[in-house]
Amino acid sequence: MIDNTSHFRMDADVPLVVPEVNPVDIALWEKTGVIANPNCSTIQMVQALKPLDDVYTLTRVDVSTYQATSGAGKTAMEELVTQMQDFFAFKLSESEHKAFNQQIALNVIPQIDVFTENGYTKEEMKMLNETTKIMHREIPLSATCVRVPTLRGHAEAVTLTFEKNVDADEAREILKKAPNLVVVDNPDEALYPMPSTCVDMNETFVGRIRNDVYAKNMLHLFVVADNLRVGAATNAVRIAQKWVEMQGDK
Repeated sequence: MIDNTSHFRMDADVPLVVPEVNPVDIALWEKTGVIANPNCSTIQMVQALKPLDDVYTLTRVDVSTYQATSGAGKTAMEELVTQMQDFFAFKLSESEHKAFNQQIALNVIPQIDVFTENGYTKEEMKMLNETTKIMHREIPLSATCVRVPTLRGHAEAVTLTFEKNVDADEAREILKKAPNLVVVDNPDEALYPMPSTCVDMNETFVGRIRNDVYAKNMLHLFVVADNLRVGAATNAVRIAQKWVEMQGDK
């Protein structure tokens, strides 16, 4: 069984799988009968981290997410649409918000899930803990997760720090060769990943790849994926496909 619920995600025995990153963990399902899908924001991020970590060795990740309302469910999407309708009817101030604790239309909310004692939200801590489990080692990570007024497609601004110096052009070529990643990175022609262009797509899009101005071992990039596909259904299908493939190899 492939599970999408948070109840199973961080159970020590339940495999948490992104097939492009840790396919070997699929075999662990025999202990529990369950394979868990990670959080949608974690999935697309680690797909981009893995190929670069293999070459340069990550020492830290800093990420800010821009997460669509669909991540909070159908009611949340409807609330955004209703508030936008109220805005054009000049009655946004009267519009109710139930799915979110603040107005989402024409706004961004720097809170996803509840806050924990350390000042981070549960969503932010999931990204930290899940990345550690999926990557098979502890990589210092700090996340700021923000809900934005889009319907589908999560975006992430990611800063990566490595043991080695990194070249943006070389990193771009590495990412082009990575499975299920598409590099869209031509700022001169206004080509970069955006939520509006990733909807209904099964790939993760990476762009704005650039070296840090000050540190040669730091890289910045922008990652976008359809959270309902890559962040949920597509990842589950890929797990199942990989599981079938592994059975055939026995």
